[in-house]
Formats: sequence, structure tokens, C-alpha cells
Amino acid sequence: MGKLTSTLWLVLIVFPQHVLANSQYNMRKGVTDISNNVYQLHMTIFIICCVIGVIVFAIMFWALIHHRKSKGAVPAQFHESTKVEILWTAIPFVILIAMAVPATKTLIAMEDASKADLTIKITGSQWKWHYEYMGEDVAFYSILSTPQDEIANLADKNPNYLLEVDKPLVLPINQKVRFLMTSDDVIHSWWVPDFAVKKDANPGFINETWTNINEEGIYRGQCAELCGKDHGFMPVVVEAKSEADFKVWLADAKQAKQKAALADAALLDQTLPKEELMTLGEQVYMASCAACHQPTGMGLPGVFPALKGSPIVLGDIKGHIDVVIHGRPGTAMQAFAKQLSIKQLAAVITYKRNAWGNDTGDVIQPSQIQAAIDAKVEAN
Repeated sequence: MGKLTSTLWLVLIVFPQHVLANSQYNMRKGVTDISNNVYQLHMTIFIICCVIGVIVFAIMFWALIHHRKSKGAVPAQFHESTKVEILWTAIPFVILIAMAVPATKTLIAMEDASKADLTIKITGSQWKWHYEYMGEDVAFYSILSTPQDEIANLADKNPNYLLEVDKPLVLPINQKVRFLMTSDDVIHSWWVPDFAVKKDANPGFINETWTNINEEGIYRGQCAELCGKDHGFMPVVVEAKSEADFKVWLADAKQAKQKAALADAALLDQTLPKEELMTLGEQVYMASCAACHQPTGMGLPGVFPALKGSPIVLGDIKGHIDVVIHGRPGTAMQAFAKQLSIKQLAAVITYKRNAWGNDTGDVIQPSQIQAAIDAKVEAN
């Protein structure tokens, strides 16, 4: 009996910890102290449940075999045993306390976002993430970069299908990073399993959480809240760098923003050819507009309006520009003034006015975009 008991405990403790740890069916340990604590808590509860299950079923089958009617067993006659009542109340109580103590410690640690080294505001939009490094003057949108041919099953899918973006969130390792979560439209949920971070982004509210990454690498997640038709096209990609490399990246990001501002200023005095704008406009449209209005410009009837033959696209240029850069409150049409450069905005509006047989011949210049942005600022 002693050998059997020892073997049982070996199976219940050693096997789950060392074999299931690398199983694709088990929770991953992750790359943060919190994710490791969550994993250990998960395994502790799992082992407790296994032990309870083995004991209960062992007693049940032992009783069935040794106290069966064919052996002439006579059932005992007793009622309301105080000892039994105390026993089956005390044992579950002790088990629950054994579960509650480590669970409470882990939950309290997960909610403690104080004393952070870096704060990042994460805003969910249909269907992209906006990252803003608070106090660093660095912000950008992170958008799905999986080619449309793969999504349409016209090309082989790569290993990171639907889990790749144009600009990943870059974080330093060995630093506490605080996240402020909110949303522009509906409820989203920012989830990265390797960090044990999953927090809802609610419109009009700010939730907070944090992480402290131990290892460099690229970690992937996705929106974990059903947020609309393209919910499955809203991935999260985080690139964890060493502290030194992160500082270099941050400096480069600030410099790139300054260069982009200078490039936009230089465009104000230029007249760009239609061919150049149409080529760039198609690229921008496929990345930022096709999800709603479809690559064909036909939209989704009853949900997203068609752009082919649209009175907005074929109508007044200023009105079309205003809709694109400022959006339409109360609808799914977002404001793209902060998401795209003035050249990209000019290009995509030019493309819409000349694609799918619209053929207006209109060529929108960056100076027109900047004028519309400035007019809005002055009006406010």
C-alpha cells in the first residue's frame, strides 16, 4: 500500500509539472513572474482536484466491491452523525483555504500597477490598437499586416497568420510597464498569454494593468472580446527588447516622428502626380479601408456603405475630405487624421474618387488635407 501511495503522488505531482508544462493543451508558463505564478496556481489547483477525484473514486469503488449485496453486506443504520457532519464540513473548508490563499496573493499582485517605470495608454478601435507612450511623445497605430491574398485563401498562410502587425508594441525587459486601457468605440480586450495579461478596454473608462517581462522576444496575442465582424483580425504583437536596445528604439521613434513632420511640411508646396497618388492610395485603402468597404469598394449592404458610385465620393471634395479625416460620430467611420500622414490621406481619397469606375479625375494634394485639418483646429 505504501508503494502504491508513493507512486500515486509521483504521478499526480511530477507528471503534471514536468510533462504537461510543455503541452500545447496546458496553460503556458509565460515570460513574467506573474504569468509563472498563475501557472503554478493553475497546477496547484489541478493537483488538488486530481487528488480529490482519486480519493473519492477510490473510496467509492472500494465500497462498491467490499460492501456489495452478493457478499451479504448489511447497510449500517445511522442518522445525523455529528462527527460525520463536522468532518465533511471541515475538510472542504480546509481545502478551500488552501486554494484561496495563493489565489488571493496572485490576484492582488496582478492588480498592483504602482511604481511603474513606463506607462503606455492602449486604445482599442475597430479593428486596430493605438499605443501611446505617456510622456515620451511617441504614439502609433498597430494594424494587421497579413496579406489579403492569405485571408482570401489565394496564397499559402504563413506561420503567424492573423497574428502579425505592421508596427508591434515595443517594451523593455526588466522594467515594470503600466498599461492604461480604453476604447474608441466598443468593448475590446487586450490579451497576451505569455504575460498573463488580459484586460478589457471599455469606451469611456480606463482600466489598468501591468507587466514586467523577463526575456527578450516577440510575443503574440489578440483581442479577446467579440468586437464586431473583424474581431479575428485584431492581433497584438509585442517585441521585448533589452533596456539599452529599447532606449535606442525610443530615440529612433522620436526622430522618425520629427522627420515625418518635416516631410509633411515639404509636401505642402508640391503637386504630386495622379499615378503616384493612385499607387499609394490603393496600398493605404487595402490596409485601412478594405476591411469595412471591401476591396471592391462595394461595402457590406446594411452595415458599411459602398464607395463605388457613392454620393460622398462623387460629390464635393471638401465634404469627402472632412469625412475621411474627421470621421462621423455615432458610426463606425473613424477619424483618420491621426492615423495617416497627409500624403497617405491625399492618396487614399484620390484613389477612392478614381477607382471602381468612379473616374472623377480629381487629384487631391497634401496641401488640401492640411488646410482641412487646420480649419477644424481653428473652428474648435
